[in-house]
Amino acid sequence: MLDDVRVVLVEPSHPGNIGGAARAMKTMGIHDLALVRPRRFPDPQADWRASQATDVLDAATVSSNLEDVIADCGLVIGTSTRERRIPWPTQAAAEFAAELARDGSRGRPVAILFGREVSGLTNEELQRCNLHLVIPANPAYPSLNLAMAVQVVCYELYKAAELGETNVRTGWDRPYATREELEGFFVHLEEVLRAVDFYDPKAPRQAMVRLRRLFERVRADETEVGMLRGVLTHIERAIEDQ
Repeated sequence: MLDDVRVVLVEPSHPGNIGGAARAMKTMGIHDLALVRPRRFPDPQADWRASQATDVLDAATVSSNLEDVIADCGLVIGTSTRERRIPWPTQAAAEFAAELARDGSRGRPVAILFGREVSGLTNEELQRCNLHLVIPANPAYPSLNLAMAVQVVCYELYKAAELGETNVRTGWDRPYATREELEGFFVHLEEVLRAVDFYDPKAPRQAMVRLRRLFERVRADETEVGMLRGVLTHIERAIEDQ
């Protein structure tokens, strides 16, 4: 389970937080770190804060594009403390960790996104997620330091894995659809909805956001997404034959 977890830091501004996150990960048996547009990395402060976890830093993936980092992932989880106008499926960190230990990752990486120190993840980034993860905290001051947030989430994952109930539910015949496959489906879906005059991009009224929320909540496997793409293709052919 822990080998499937990828911690993704989106635009971290302070290298010390990158090092602190790497140390937090290694203490909990998690080693896959990805950085999206870090302001300063590599950096001696990151190495210093990482202490004995510089191997996690050395192996970290650095990318200018979030989509590249999560393209192969079956589940994408966004950490967030803010309420949204359109609510998204939300779980506490401990609940998600227990679910992942129970159900497994179906052979796909599981990305957990942590946002910018000041502003967190954007709405667009959060809409790329199957669910939003929260760390219960004092409502009067719920903000955690980035490295501390990584530590708490990694601790919950480690604790759930150590309970020894990993992959109790087995036998699912297909892996989760990857993020790349899902994003291809969403593009295809929007094209078809525009073709049948269901969706007007000039007056969207959040239709695609809500449809995205629906399919993110389902957590479709790769075969199911392929079938949905096939349905959309048949609709396009029917339109052309009219």
